[in-house]
Amino acid sequence: MMREIVVDSGHKVELLDVTQRVQAAVRETGVTQGVCQLFVPHTTAGLAVNEAADPDVSLDLVTSLERMVPGFGPYRHREGNSPAHLKAVLVGPSLGLLVEGGTVLLGTWQGIFLCEFDGPRRRKIWVKVLKE
Repeated sequence: MMREIVVDSGHKVELLDVTQRVQAAVRETGVTQGVCQLFVPHTTAGLAVNEAADPDVSLDLVTSLERMVPGFGPYRHREGNSPAHLKAVLVGPSLGLLVEGGTVLLGTWQGIFLCEFDGPRRRKIWVKVLKE
């Protein structure tokens, strides 16, 4: 049972909370126990689970990734978005999450984020729920 979530980013680099949209996609499948696999089919975006209660955490993550992978450097990729590719490799394109009671299990403060590194763009998140 696969679903697709479409997300429009608004900035060059940002973390977008997609938790409620993922939870809705899982509910639509009717699976009550299993595993939810999330995947972004993009080379300049990623997925992460992190704190969703304080938006400053996302800003700190973006700022830190910007320091780790500067916008200008000795990059060879002609398109000019090598930093976005590098950040996407650091974050990763997929997540595996547990499903219990028809919902994705997350910690008290956790949320699911689409990590945009080359926006603004229209992004896809593929949601596959495997029944236990």
